Amino acid sequence: MPSQGFFQRHRGESRPLRRTWLSLCVAAGFATQVQAADLLTITRDALENNAALASSRSIYNSVEATRDIQRADLLPQVGASAGVARSDSFERQQQAGVASGRGDDGYNGANVSVEATQAIFDATNWYQYRQTADQIDQQALVLEGDRQQLIYNVTEAYFEILRARDVLEARVAQERAILRQLEQSREQFEVGLIAITDVHEAQASADQARAQRIAAESDLQISFEALEQLTGKNYDTIDGLTDALPVESPQPSSRDAWVALALENYPTLLAAQEAVEISRSDVDIAQAGYLPTLDAYAQYNYSDTDQNNVSGYNSGTEIGLSANVPIFTGGRTSAQINQASYLLESAQYEFESERRSTVQQVRSLFTQVVNDVQTVEAQRQAIISSRSALEATRSGYEVGTRNIVDVLNAEQDLYDALANYAEARYAYVIDMIALRQQTGVLDTSNVRALNDWLREEDAVRLELPGQEGGAANDMNIDLDIGEPPRPPQQ
Repeated sequence: MPSQGFFQRHRGESRPLRRTWLSLCVAAGFATQVQAADLLTITRDALENNAALASSRSIYNSVEATRDIQRADLLPQVGASAGVARSDSFERQQQAGVASGRGDDGYNGANVSVEATQAIFDATNWYQYRQTADQIDQQALVLEGDRQQLIYNVTEAYFEILRARDVLEARVAQERAILRQLEQSREQFEVGLIAITDVHEAQASADQARAQRIAAESDLQISFEALEQLTGKNYDTIDGLTDALPVESPQPSSRDAWVALALENYPTLLAAQEAVEISRSDVDIAQAGYLPTLDAYAQYNYSDTDQNNVSGYNSGTEIGLSANVPIFTGGRTSAQINQASYLLESAQYEFESERRSTVQQVRSLFTQVVNDVQTVEAQRQAIISSRSALEATRSGYEVGTRNIVDVLNAEQDLYDALANYAEARYAYVIDMIALRQQTGVLDTSNVRALNDWLREEDAVRLELPGQEGGAANDMNIDLDIGEPPRPPQQ
């Protein structure tokens, strides 16, 4: 697998950052215990219930049915016709004022005709039938691309929730710390130790921290909504990511190796390549307009009538070959060839554009993942440095060498570092999944491996305002497209 370290399980590692559970998101041990959903379960729900993927699957089935339609033109065609009729006539003539006439003249008639044809040579039908194989292959690649895109979207939405939770924890802790600092400032002002401006500075920081906390709460709620849109189901609790997740560079470590993997496996690129083959078949179909067609046919006719009071019947059979040679079609065939040739050229350019885009995307994602590894470590060190700086600033404030603004800024830097560390960790996970998706090798086994690093004890739970016990479980949105069409009874 391209990224072994990312999916290996490391046990026994310490957890450097302990979480402070909030009223909005809490761990296991809630008064009303709810089984948390993990990434693998949610991914399966999405693969079963996502409307866009279901539509893509139906399109694939439709294209696959085209093969039977085109095959039918190569198989024998049999038709029958029959009719019955009653004919009545009355004749009246007038000559020299004398009228004469003849009575009714009526009779019954019936006829039956059966005809069978078999195409012996029809290049147009054959090329159209052969083209369906490429069309099916192309749509299968489109379906696979949609499936991998959905897996990525679910993973991104899932870890966006965890990111929002960690950022919210940092913002809540920041608000609490600044509120404590505000209370201390007020007490010091009342006894005349500091000026009122220091209290105002602390109040401004507290207001800013409260605004950041509210925004983080909103981000968490919106993140849950995005996950529900992908699966049609509501999740009020999901498993959290353990701090022991290894953050390592992708394997293989060569960018060119990932590019080669993408050129071989990326479904969107391969679908564009199939589009070239389909367009090339369109040229063959257009050129077939110059070729003759040859059909074999057999016909049987039967008719009877009792006209003129004579009863009897006629019947006959005919077997033969029928050839059709196009001589002049007004320039239609040559124009169709030119049109198909230009469309083939366009498909080739589109394939080349998709190839270049794929190479660029893979290179960018590989570089981003490598940078993410370094960023996570840098942000981890930033937390340590910011904590040390805050302790030093507080000590300086206590002896009078630093002011309240310095302390507030140091606290802001610490909680920004905590939030940035969370951002970096989840960016690494999402970018690693994006790299696999862009190379066409993302599947549920990767989700299962990543799922091993999720823990229910680190779960995040959503409680909407004014709603007890979290999000309601009866809010699931099932697929509702009405009754499927039924074929007519044979």
